[in-house]
Formats: sequence, structure tokens, C-alpha cells
Amino acid sequence: MKRPVLGTRKDVVSAVICSFPGGRAYAAASIGMPIKKFDNQAYENAGSRPLTDEHLFRLEQQAGTTFLPDYIAGLYGGLFVPLTAPETLDNVDLYNRSVKAAAKRGRVDQAISEALDDGIIEKHEADAIVSALLKYMSARYAEVLATIQLYSNKEAVR
Repeated sequence: MKRPVLGTRKDVVSAVICSFPGGRAYAAASIGMPIKKFDNQAYENAGSRPLTDEHLFRLEQQAGTTFLPDYIAGLYGGLFVPLTAPETLDNVDLYNRSVKAAAKRGRVDQAISEALDDGIIEKHEADAIVSALLKYMSARYAEVLATIQLYSNKEAVR
């Protein structure tokens, strides 16, 4: 799945809504909000307050996305690494994490290759490369932490 480079909180809200199964009507219903109020808050119409971080968190939990924490971590020059409950880990999960991290690394290399086709890396291409790199680094970090969690002495883990 190709993920956009999100530059503003409004971009984040839009990406969350677009990723929500069933679209905005289902998103509004899932947080118990009438569609008109949801639209006003989502798009900050008519002087409405924006959706809260709690609203976005609940929507992202259902959609399986991490746009808001990715955006906030990016503001601070960091990256978001989702942690896993140790009791849910097994070797199959580690293998899946490894495959997903490798695929994300491939996306970084592909973005670099495509950017170099004309011999110049434009700003939008650089942004896409860095975005792909952050997603790869996050996936790899999560994979390493999961491995440590699964194979460590229980008292040695955090």
C-alpha cells in the first residue's frame, strides 16, 4: 500500500477517513457522531473544532493505520514504532515482521531508483524516499524489539 507524505494535521485527518472501512459515514458512526457534525469537525468547517486526537486514535485502531503518530513523531524528527504485547508473539509473527520489513526496505530502494532515473532527486522524490525510509526503520525496529521480547528472559525485558 502506498502511503502519502502527510504535511499537516488536516492531511492526517483526510488520510484516516479515506482509510476507514466504509468511508466517512462509517467513521462518523463508529465514534457516535452525526455525519454533518463529523464533516464539520473533520474538515474544520463553519468554525468547528477539529476532531480530537482521541477520535483519530479510535478511528485508526479500527482502520489499522498509524497516520497520527507517524505525523506527530515526524514533527519531532523521530519515528513511531508500534510495540507488541509479548504474549501475542511467536515465530510465525517474527517471520511475518521480517518479510514486511524487507518489503519496506525494497520500497526505499525502489523510490531511490525511480528518483535517479532522470539523474536528479527532486524535493517531492526526496520526501517520498525519506517517508519510505522512516516506515522501513520503524518496521525493522519493531521486528528487533519483538525478537528480543520473544527470546529474552522475562525479567530481562524492560
